[in-house]
Amino acid sequence: MTKTTSLLLCDCAGTMRLDADSAGAAVGAERVKTCSRLCTGDVDLAQTALEGDGRVMIACGQEAPRFAELWEALESDARLVTCDIRDRAGWTGDGTAFAKQAALLAEAALEPPEMPVKEVESRGTLLILGSGEAAVHAARRLADVMAVTCLIDGAAEVLAPEPGFDLASGRLVSGSGALGGFSVKVAGFALAEPGGRGAPGFGPARDNVRSECDVILDLRKGAAPLFPAPSKREGYLRADPGDRAAVEAAVFEASQLVGVFEKPIYVRFDPLICAHSRASQTGCSRCLDICPTGAITPSGDHVEIDPDVCAGCGGCAAVCPSGAASYDNPDVGFLFRRLATLADAFRAAGGARPRLLVHDEDFGAELIALSARHGRGLPADVIPFEVYNVEGFGHAEMLAALGVGFAEVMLLTGPRTEMTVPDAQLELARAIVEGTGHAATRLRAIAPSDPDALEATLAGEAPDPAVPQPILPMGGRREVTRLAAAALAGGKTDPIPLPDGAVYGTVEVNTDACTLCLACVSLCPSGAVMDNPDKPQLSVQEAACLQCGICVNTCPEDAISLLPRLNPGADALAPVVLNEEEPFACISCGKPFGVRSTIERIVAKLEGAHPLFTGSNNADLIRMCDDCRVKAQFHSQAAPFAGTSRPPVRTTEHYTKNGGGSDEGEA
Repeated sequence: MTKTTSLLLCDCAGTMRLDADSAGAAVGAERVKTCSRLCTGDVDLAQTALEGDGRVMIACGQEAPRFAELWEALESDARLVTCDIRDRAGWTGDGTAFAKQAALLAEAALEPPEMPVKEVESRGTLLILGSGEAAVHAARRLADVMAVTCLIDGAAEVLAPEPGFDLASGRLVSGSGALGGFSVKVAGFALAEPGGRGAPGFGPARDNVRSECDVILDLRKGAAPLFPAPSKREGYLRADPGDRAAVEAAVFEASQLVGVFEKPIYVRFDPLICAHSRASQTGCSRCLDICPTGAITPSGDHVEIDPDVCAGCGGCAAVCPSGAASYDNPDVGFLFRRLATLADAFRAAGGARPRLLVHDEDFGAELIALSARHGRGLPADVIPFEVYNVEGFGHAEMLAALGVGFAEVMLLTGPRTEMTVPDAQLELARAIVEGTGHAATRLRAIAPSDPDALEATLAGEAPDPAVPQPILPMGGRREVTRLAAAALAGGKTDPIPLPDGAVYGTVEVNTDACTLCLACVSLCPSGAVMDNPDKPQLSVQEAACLQCGICVNTCPEDAISLLPRLNPGADALAPVVLNEEEPFACISCGKPFGVRSTIERIVAKLEGAHPLFTGSNNADLIRMCDDCRVKAQFHSQAAPFAGTSRPPVRTTEHYTKNGGGSDEGEA
């Protein structure tokens, strides 16, 4: 945590209580100033602080733009940080929330990593879809600011040709892409004829017409959306043509989508550790199954994520077993650090049983603010934790929150939350929590529709924290999950049964069916399934097993099965032998090779039963190692590698003796 030079606290016209000592200690402030009207009558305090240097933290979120303008006007060398503690902690029906205020200030003092972004350019090429006057009216409205093509499907109430935009008829077959890069395919495409009397006619129709555009405005009545999860596809706007307010809002939003935009690259992807497939054997498809926008597609042994289509829900990172897909808004390491900072600061300021409320920056943040301004606000022990999308807050993050000292974790979902991933992640996290001896109710999703419902849901007291000693959440999601599970288990090392589809577990081998061919070893993407170079042996390191199923699909004998579970003990880090046999000793040199039972089985099937192994010693070749087998074949009477006899070596003596003639005895 970077040291804070000045901390400015405002009680918002005396409507909330503050504690300067605990707040200052949470951020390590050199100076703490408190006032009642920092944005108006006491603004000189902010100006004085910003005229210095170092970091200046102002605990006001509502007026953050005003303080940013003041900072720019002063051309200050200070670093300005603003933080909202009023709506999230100050206005509370519990009277005081000093520990929570300190926790929120400590979190705001963290230095967030830079978010990777890419530039997306929209030149303003707009395609409007519709079949009535609403589409034509929208085209007229936008023709002055965008290059508009209005594609109508059926009869439209068009009285005369429109000079400001292109009018065409046709049926949209398919579309792909996102803002600044849409590609569409149209059947029966026909441009309006500019000449003639009466309503405009259309030229000859063409099929399979392909075109590109930057923005799509879909005003088709009753038609299915062009894309999955349409609200998450940037540049694709959709409204019911019968809802005038919705159409006006969509038209306005379309007019703003011209220029160069910075789009976050939400997910970092490492194809080398992706467990999608190996050697055409399909393994993990979890991210493909849950991506709401279709941004993830198969690509050989791994998958590809289209950053233009990705909406940043984070579900792929929550379900990825290997960490190949990791959320970058911000990265999971910083999220773990935020959780630990909140819990540590809350305890340091005198708090005892904090509860975590995970919410998004739109619906959840607004609901909390409405409750604070017009209701009881959040309880003093409920710490809000804002993320871009709650769908990306997976089982590892939930367990990390319990591991650092939170007593409960609640996901505040909204009307647009896709619950496929959160429901599955809650099921997995609850199974782990129950397996460690704690109540699964410590983790839950809540869906209040209004501030009153939110306050009712959060009423009541929290249990004691689940861990006596908080963990330090370092490492990836798998490592932190194991660390938190071990802390929750309190020293117990019994494996925890998990539901099917879990990303933790081990493999079981039917030793009667396994021939130790080791095909599973060569294709295991994480190296969890291992061999022994010194003898026929198959083992597994449980902590590394992704439960991807590639070994199951690869095994020619169907001898392998998955066993989903989480082993919190240290033995999960060590290889466990699944099957082993004695090697066969080469009958020529004695060198061990192969598997004894396999060699003996092959010889028994071939010797005396196959023409090549009847009346000869060819079966001995199977009993030899690679080197001896080659030597034996080379020196045999019918050696397949033998050629004609080599001529005698000739030296200088052959040419000087007898005048270069042949040696005595030679013809």
